[in-house]
Amino acid sequence: MFNIGKIAIIGSGSWATAIAKIVVEHTHHIGWYFRRDDRIEDFRRIGHNPSYLTSIRFNLDELTFSSDINRLVQDYDTLIFVTPSPYLKALLKKIKVRMTNKVVVTAIKGIVPDENLVCSEYFNKVLGVPDDHLAVIGGPSHAEEVAMERLTYLTVGCTDKEKAQAVTEVLASHYVKTKISPDVIGIEYASVLKNVYAIAAGICSGLKYGDNFQAVLMSNAMQEMERALTTINPIQRSMIDSVYLGDQLVTGYSKFSRNNTFGAMIGKGYSVKAAQLEMEMIAEGYFGTKCMKEINRHLHVNMPILDAMYNILYEGINPQIEIKLLTDSFR
Repeated sequence: MFNIGKIAIIGSGSWATAIAKIVVEHTHHIGWYFRRDDRIEDFRRIGHNPSYLTSIRFNLDELTFSSDINRLVQDYDTLIFVTPSPYLKALLKKIKVRMTNKVVVTAIKGIVPDENLVCSEYFNKVLGVPDDHLAVIGGPSHAEEVAMERLTYLTVGCTDKEKAQAVTEVLASHYVKTKISPDVIGIEYASVLKNVYAIAAGICSGLKYGDNFQAVLMSNAMQEMERALTTINPIQRSMIDSVYLGDQLVTGYSKFSRNNTFGAMIGKGYSVKAAQLEMEMIAEGYFGTKCMKEINRHLHVNMPILDAMYNILYEGINPQIEIKLLTDSFR
């Protein structure tokens, strides 16, 4: 059995905090990267993340905090990255320590802007992390529900089955069920696209489209996702698995979905900038829309929902007009 070694969490937001809660219950020790020293001091003083999921109490003796990313990369064997995708590139530029012998797990449901690479591709091509040392965490998993220990299902994607199994064992608990998959790239691109489609669902909600149409939207979104994944990584997969369909549904419908919330604000008349300013957290789908649009210029997949979101978010097209055109293409 593969020894996963010492684990560090890279990131301090809500999903990072939820994963830290899960992992430390098994390992009883984690390293934890926070960008700001004042947040570390606040955490030590009050016993929980000062900004996110404040209901989760931690045993401080089980946490080694650091704002020095190189120290954590040097000292820990498995690195779970849980930072917003727009910030990943700048963070990784700080790393001077060799990472080719580390196990890198990405729980980032986004894409690296400007590079148009999902995170595992970026770690592989830019930092030289071998494919069999890369894993991804996917599935329907709102951090808020993990904090409340509501039943959650996660899928770990990795080309190395032993490493995938080792990661699942530090995630599994009475409220987290896990399984493995070889579809690393497919899981990541599905995670990007489901955020785009959740913005679409939010816009339609803001425009007062009802549940009947939302179901049609989600059905067409899954068809569009399947076309894209088949083109990007043509392996056998079941789109009704929880890591694909389940993640799409919860992101499209849940009150915890920041992408749905972002879209609903736009549907109600907010400008993109105004919606971003009012949101306390990043809506990954905004960045994912542009990246996927650029990627699809080369793939040539039929993706009308993606195109509609790009027109609304980046071309300033009126949402009412664009969604009406989109509805006419559905059956």
